[in-house]
Amino acid sequence: MGLIDKDLQSIQEVRNLIHEAKKAQKTLAGLSQQQIDRICQAISEETYNQREKLAKMANQETGFGIWQDKVIKNSFASKTVYEYIKDLRTVGVIKEDVENRITEIAVPVGVIAGLIPSTNPTSTVIYKALIALKAANSIIFSPHPNALGCITETVKIIQTVLEKEGIPKACVSVMTMPTMEGTHELMVNKDTNLILATGGNAMVKAAYSSGTPAIGVGPGNGPAYIERSADIKLAVKRIMDSKTFDNGTICASEQSIIVETANEKEVRAELVHQGAYFLSEEEAAKLAKFILRSNGTMNPQIVGKSVQHIADLSGFTIPKSCRLIVANEKHVGPKYPYSREKLAPIIAFYTVENWQAACDLSKEILKEEGAGHTMVIHTENRKVIQAFGLEKPVSRLLVNTPAALGGIGGTTNLVPALTLGCGSIGGSSTSDNIGPQHLFNLRRVAYGTTELEEIRSNETSTNEEASPITANEELINTLVSQILARLQ
Repeated sequence: MGLIDKDLQSIQEVRNLIHEAKKAQKTLAGLSQQQIDRICQAISEETYNQREKLAKMANQETGFGIWQDKVIKNSFASKTVYEYIKDLRTVGVIKEDVENRITEIAVPVGVIAGLIPSTNPTSTVIYKALIALKAANSIIFSPHPNALGCITETVKIIQTVLEKEGIPKACVSVMTMPTMEGTHELMVNKDTNLILATGGNAMVKAAYSSGTPAIGVGPGNGPAYIERSADIKLAVKRIMDSKTFDNGTICASEQSIIVETANEKEVRAELVHQGAYFLSEEEAAKLAKFILRSNGTMNPQIVGKSVQHIADLSGFTIPKSCRLIVANEKHVGPKYPYSREKLAPIIAFYTVENWQAACDLSKEILKEEGAGHTMVIHTENRKVIQAFGLEKPVSRLLVNTPAALGGIGGTTNLVPALTLGCGSIGGSSTSDNIGPQHLFNLRRVAYGTTELEEIRSNETSTNEEASPITANEELINTLVSQILARLQ
C-alpha cells in the first residue's frame, strides 16, 4: 500500500508543479529580451559560483565520476553555454526580412519537462534551465532517483536567483518524489508542451511515445579511428583525456579505438606509455560479465567508476598508475560487450588493414549502437576525412579532438550543449546540439506581395505565348495525316 501511495503522491505532485509552472510561464512570456537576458546572466553567475559544491554533491551522491571533472562540467553548463546563448534573440520579434516582407516572432513553447540522468545531474539541470528560460519557458525536472539530492539543490539555487529577480520560482521546479508513474504523468499531461529527454534508451523511447512533442537523444558508441597519417602521441593523449574525463560518463566519449596494421604497434606502445592497461584474454572474459546486465543494458556497477574499482569488481588487479582499461576485440554486436557503449574508462581495440576497412568497421559498430551520435577521426589526410564525413551515420564527425568535450562543444565550435541530437537514424527529432533555438516556435507575419489578377494575367500570358506552338503542332499533324492517306 505504501508503494501505491507514493506513486499517487508523485502523480499529484507533478500535477501541482505543472499547474504552477503554467502560471509562472505567463510571467516569462510577458518579459522583454533584456529582462530575460538579465535573469539568465544572474543564474549563470550564481551556478558558476556554486560549481564546486554541486560537483562534490553529485559525486558523493551518485558515486559516479571525478568531482574535479564535474566542476568543469558545471562551469561548462553555467558559463560556456551562457556565453553562447547570451546574445541570441529569443523573445518577440527576432528577424525582419524587409525585402520579402516577412517578420519572424519567437513564441515560447510553454511548459517543458526536463528528464535528468544520474551521470551528469547538476550540469544538465543548469544547462536545461538556462536554455529553457532563455526562450521564456518554464521547466519541470524529473530527476534520476539516485541523484535527487544534488539535482534538488541545483534547482533551489536557481529558484533563489529567480525570486531575487522578482520572477516566480515555479519557472524552474523539480519532482521531489520521482517515480515512473509521476514521470509518465509529467510527459503525458495536456499542459506539458515539450519533453527535453536526456537519459537511457527506455526513457527516451517513452518520451517519444508519450504523445507530447519531444526532443530526445539516444546512446553514444563512438569509435575513434587513428589513421596512419595521424600524430599518434597526440591522438592517444586526446583519447586518454577524453575517455578518462569524469571516468567516461559523457555519452560522446570514445567507446572503441580503430587502428591500422601499419600503426598498431606504435599505438599500443603509446597507449601503455600514457597509462592504458591491455587486458589478457582471461581478464577480458572476467570483465565482460560485468559490462552488461542480463537484459542487455549497461551495468550501473561500472558506470563512472575508476579502473581500479572495475578491476577489483571483476577479480583481477592492475597497476595503480593505469587509468584506462583496453580490451582487444574483433567482433561487433549485442553479444560482444566491448563493442557496446561503456560509460566508464573501458575501451575496445580493433585492428584493420586500411582506412576503407576502418570505414566499414565504424559503420558496423554504429549500426549496432550509437547511430546518429558521434565519432572521431585522428588524421592529417583530408580525403579520408571527407570520405568519413560523407558516409558515417553520425551527427558529429570530430577531427583531431577529444570526443567527450568535442561533441558537447567544449573543444570545438559546435553549439555548447549537454543534449546531443542523433537525427532520424538515431531515433531523434533533430541532429543538432540542443540550444534555446529549439525551444520556441516561430510565428511568421507575411505581407501580401501579389494580387490574384496578376497571377491570372501571368497564367493567361503564358498560355498565349504557348498558342502558336500548339497551332503549329496541329498543322503538322494535319499534313502528316494527308500524306499518309495519299500513300495508302
